[in-house]
Amino acid sequence: MDLVRIEPWQEGDLDLLRRINTPEMKRYVGGPESEEKLLARHRRYVDFAGTGQGCMFRVVALPEGAAVGSIGYWERVWHGETVYEMGWSILPAYQGRGLASAALRVAVAQARARRTHRYAHAFPSVDNAASNAVCRKAGFTLLGETEFEFPPGELMRSHDWQRDLTAGPE
Repeated sequence: MDLVRIEPWQEGDLDLLRRINTPEMKRYVGGPESEEKLLARHRRYVDFAGTGQGCMFRVVALPEGAAVGSIGYWERVWHGETVYEMGWSILPAYQGRGLASAALRVAVAQARARRTHRYAHAFPSVDNAASNAVCRKAGFTLLGETEFEFPPGELMRSHDWQRDLTAGPE
């Protein structure tokens, strides 16, 4: 049985983004954003699918159908190559159920289907054990530690996880 489905981010998902924007949820990525930045992020998420550069999704837990988080992929240049970067958030009440790794596998399949870039990367903080475990469970390979800029203007110690999108499903 599928644990999740992912659906393109919509106008009505602003409340979900606000529920993700908490000190607990944002502790590894610089803390919560201001309302102004949150509204700008929401607008980018809604408009993103039409750009051809990636997509943001809400994560829906099955069978209950509750929106429980976000996941997405977007283009970035990494070590001179254009790749997809992937990121996700699952609300605390739904963590520990395998939803993030299930959503990541679905998002990887969507990115793979685009046939645009060979690799997807994720850059969780070295201190974020749960997100690093999600990468491992979703078939990513740990390349090592790196300095990664997030939020913009701040460097954090991250793990660089890579997934070959030309390889078949795990």
